This record gives sequence, structure tokens and C-alpha cells, in this order.
Amino acid sequence: MADTGFEQTDPAPRRSIIETLELDVRLLGMLVAFAVIAAVFTVWTGGTFLSPRNVFNISVQAVPVAIMACGMVFVIVARNIDLSVGSMLAMCSAVMAMSQAYWLPSLFNLEYGNPFVLILTILIGFATGTAMGALSGWLIGYQRIPSFIVTLGGLFVWRNLNWFTTKGQSVSLTDPNLLMFGGTEGVLGAPASIALGIAASIFAVFAILASRRNKLGHGFVVKPMWAEGLMMALIVGVIMLFVGWLSRYPIPPSKIRRMFEARGETVPEGYTAMHGLPISVLILVIVVVAMTLTARKLRFGRYIFAMGGNPDAAELSGINTRFLTVKIFALMGFLCGLAALIAQARLQSHGNDIGMLEELRVIAAAVIGGTALAGGVGTIYGAVLGALIMQSLQSGMAMVGVDTPFQNIVVGLVLVIAVWVDIIYRKRMGITK
Repeated sequence: MADTGFEQTDPAPRRSIIETLELDVRLLGMLVAFAVIAAVFTVWTGGTFLSPRNVFNISVQAVPVAIMACGMVFVIVARNIDLSVGSMLAMCSAVMAMSQAYWLPSLFNLEYGNPFVLILTILIGFATGTAMGALSGWLIGYQRIPSFIVTLGGLFVWRNLNWFTTKGQSVSLTDPNLLMFGGTEGVLGAPASIALGIAASIFAVFAILASRRNKLGHGFVVKPMWAEGLMMALIVGVIMLFVGWLSRYPIPPSKIRRMFEARGETVPEGYTAMHGLPISVLILVIVVVAMTLTARKLRFGRYIFAMGGNPDAAELSGINTRFLTVKIFALMGFLCGLAALIAQARLQSHGNDIGMLEELRVIAAAVIGGTALAGGVGTIYGAVLGALIMQSLQSGMAMVGVDTPFQNIVVGLVLVIAVWVDIIYRKRMGITK
């Protein structure tokens, strides 16, 4: 047979749409699970589950756990655990509640509603959380006490210090400005929400295009343009659908009347207003973006993943793993303070049971979102999606009359199944950790 001078090559294998879009299989699985949960409870409740009001409530209720889950990703990635986050939330909430109701007004002779009280209250709460987290990090990093023991002790210490701080009493939020950080008291309204949704969509599109241009500039393989376009369409669609749906949730006439009366005005005849995007959800978005950029772009984030991948190698390469541990737990404490601000604003008071069992929900959200308990692997968006799945489950079960103990049983089973599925996935992918 004559030699033609050409070598025969096998055709390139056809890639599936999932491979072409470069989708995380675990993320896709979580999205499918969330869609199934939403579909089941929507049918079960006759459409009430996906009503604008319930979507609003689920979003607001999931925020504190989601914010703390973002910090828990860093903690677990670094091969640690924090069992004290619920108690730290309670302690921060107690300090902020007492500050705005008693300590600051009496110390500085300020009236309720003074902006100075609001600012100082928030700073005190954040400083309290950061200090508690840094103390845990110092004990773990420099004294070499296992994180499980340190944070388990913190769970008891901070929970009971919270009780002594308020003398076992509930404290109402007397500063009306604090209420805007949670629930229906703090919303942007429909016009501002839609405008913000459009701005976020434009930003997302430009970010995807900029990432593609950067990869091309460095000679990396990129997705086909149609795949990029499909991803942009999906992201923009989700953003605008979410914002538009919340903008259909009307503010009750009685509340509108109180709002106008507070300004000394009369409600125009036929006037209506919509809730739109909650400020607490906007804060969560900011936290997610900041934490994601930290994990991907900053040295601090890269060091965390290096430490989680191989602590000995990270230390030999010059990373101060002890001080890094302090910073990780200090960040976790700061996020607990932020979550406390939002949680007490939604409840409009501080109660001694605030944050109870939240540590388990936070860890579950991170693990369900794909964070490996062995360390080294985890994503911020996965943890937030995990928190949303858990809150959707609990909300749906509550709507159909499932008792709270059984709800907790289901959450526990979901956590175990999520870890089991993750182990199977890693074995099939040849991941040893």
C-alpha cells in the first residue's frame, strides 16, 4: 500500500454540554436538588412555596447561615472546624442589643435613633466577634490545641456569657435604624431593585468577557462563544428573575400608612409599593463576592488552600500557618458579628436562644456545598447554595405541617447523604482527599 505521507489521527472525542460549559458536576447536582425541592413543595403547597412572599422569607432567613458558611469554608479548607459560631453569633447579638438599648445611650447621653449609636453598636458587635474568633485562632494556631476542643469550649463559654450579658432577658431593638438590616423593614423597593439587578447583570456579562479575554491573552483554551453566551444568558436570567419576583411582593397598606405618617404625609389614593430586594440579601451578595475574590485573587486566600492541601509543605514554603490560623478564625468571628446584626434585625430583638444550633446548620451548608472535611477543597458559592437548600427544605416542611424535630432529622440525613455522595464522587474522580 502506497505511503501517502499523511498520518491518520483519531477524531477528537465529542464533549458533552456539561464539559463544554465547564460546569462543576457537584454544583450542577445541587442545582438539580434545589429544583426538585422547589418543584415538590410548590405542587404540595398549591404554588404557595414559590410565591413572592415565601421566596422573600426564605432569602432573608437563609442570610445569617449563608454568611457564616462563607467563613466556615475557609475554616474547613484549612483543616479545622468551628463549633462555636452559633454561640459567637449570640454573644455578638447580646453585646449589640445592650449597647444600643442601655450602654451607649447612658454613657454618652444620646437619644434613641441617633446615628452615632447605630455606628458604634455595629462596630462593637464586629469587634466582639473578631476578638472571639482571634482568641480561638491563637489557641489553635500557637498553642496547638485541636480546633474541635477549642471551639467546643467556646460553644459553652460564649453561649452562657451571652446569658450573663443580658441577665437572661430578651432585649428589644430600640434603635429603628438597626431594623433595616433584616426582614421587611429593610428593603430597596421595586425600582431600585430592578435597577440594581440590571447593573449586576451588566457587571456579570463584562466579568465573563474580561475573563475570556484574559485567558486568550495568556494562550489558555476557552469555551466556545456560544457556550459563553449561554452562561451569560443563564446568569442574567437568574438575576433578573429573582429581583423581578421579589419586586412583586407588595408592602401591606397598614405599613405604607405608618411610613407616610412618620413623615407627616398622607397616603395618596390608590398608592401601592413593593418590597423588592432585602438589604440583608444585598449584604450577602457583597460578602460572597468579597470572599470569592479573596479565595481566588488574594495571597491570603491562596495560602489558606495551600495550607489545607498540605500544611507541612505550606509551612516549609514560608507560610506562617500559625498566624494564618488566627486570621482565618478572626474572619470567621467578624462574619458571626455581621450575621448577628442581620439575625437580630430580622427578629427585631435579641433572645438568649438566638443562634441555637446554628453551628450545625453552618457546617452542614458548607459540606452540602462541596467543602471537603479533609480540607483543601471548597467554594463560597457552593456553601451559599447549601444554605439555601437547607432553608428551602425547612421552610417547605414547615409549610406542609412537618414538626420541628422531624425537620431536624431530615436535615441530619441530608448532611450524611451529601458527605456520602461527595466521597463517592471523589473516588470516581480519583481524588484521594
